[in-house]
Formats: sequence, structure tokens, C-alpha cells
Amino acid sequence: MISRATSSTMTLYGSRVMLRPLSEADWEAWHEVRVRCRDWLVKWEPRSAHASYAAEDRRSFASRCAIRERERHLGTGYGFGIFYEGRFVGELTLSGIQRGPMQVGFIGYWIDEAVAGRGLMPEAVVVTIQFALETLRLHRIEINIIPRNHASRRVVEKLGLRCEGVAERYLEIDGAWEDHARYAMTAEEWADRAPQLVADWLLPRG
Repeated sequence: MISRATSSTMTLYGSRVMLRPLSEADWEAWHEVRVRCRDWLVKWEPRSAHASYAAEDRRSFASRCAIRERERHLGTGYGFGIFYEGRFVGELTLSGIQRGPMQVGFIGYWIDEAVAGRGLMPEAVVVTIQFALETLRLHRIEINIIPRNHASRRVVEKLGLRCEGVAERYLEIDGAWEDHARYAMTAEEWADRAPQLVADWLLPRG
């Protein structure tokens, strides 16, 4: 619910999750989750992401963190690790930010299978929407999901995001061009729904 930014990092907080940029120091925790959850994750990702599982790929991970840092400085994207009870459990990106007449950004996410279904990802998404629409002053966020990816769709459905239909062969995923259901929220919708979404997902739970 509270965001804090410094020149070198940015941290966002929900009631249970903390989101912050990843650094090379997070390699072991990130790699452990990615290897353990490989079958859970790779079928929903571009082939280009698969190589990052290699144990010798720490240098690529560090390069990826540096790229995310440059994106933050440019204002074109924000990548966050998701932490729960002090442990790394997933990632969320706010990417493809376009200014000018569009003022849009795209949210993508994945989570450790061991903690899926606990409401952590909907909470992280609400934290990010709040940051995108209130702090960054974007007008619109989109989340695009393969229709048969029921776990990811449950996240947006729990939050009541508006579905705008299906974009055919929208992205290359695991070697195939996949249709994606397109979900969106505008700043006007957020203004109407923010009090309830914040109460439901970001305030401390009794």
C-alpha cells in the first residue's frame, strides 16, 4: 500500500507482499524457484526465457537486472521480485510503458507453485496498479493471458478486471503463436474501484 523510491531502488508494499527490483544477490533464491517450478512455468513463457534456467547463467541474470535498472531510469518499465514472509516467491513486471496519447503499461507475472492460490498475486497486482495509475500517472494498464492459463486468469477475475476480448495469435509462447485474453483497467475505473480493492487486498488482515 505504501511505495518508497530512492535513486537506486524502489519498494512497494501490500499487506503481505513486498515488491522490489531484483539484484545479482537474489540469484540463488530466484534460480531455486525457477528450477523447482520449471514444469509449472515454461509452458506459459516465450522460448527465449527458457535458457535462463541453466545453472551457469548467473551472469545473464545479472545482465537482466541491469537492463531492468536502465528501464526504470528511462521510465519504460519496472521489474519487481515478489517477496512473502521474507522469501522470494515470484516476479511481476510493468513493461512496455508508452507515454504520449496512450499512457499505457502492461503487467505480467509468475509465482512459485508452492504459494499459488493464497491471494499473493492478486495483492501484488493491486499494489502495481495503484503505483502505475497513481504514482506514474498512466491512464491504462493491460494484462494479457493465454485463455487456457486458468491460474493466471483467476488472478484478474478475483480483481474483477474488465475483459476486452481475445487477440488472436498475439504473442509467441513456448514456440507457438498463442491467442491471449486481454484484460484492462483505466484510471477512471481505478478511481471508482480503488477504495474497495485497497480494502480487500492491501489493508492488514485480521
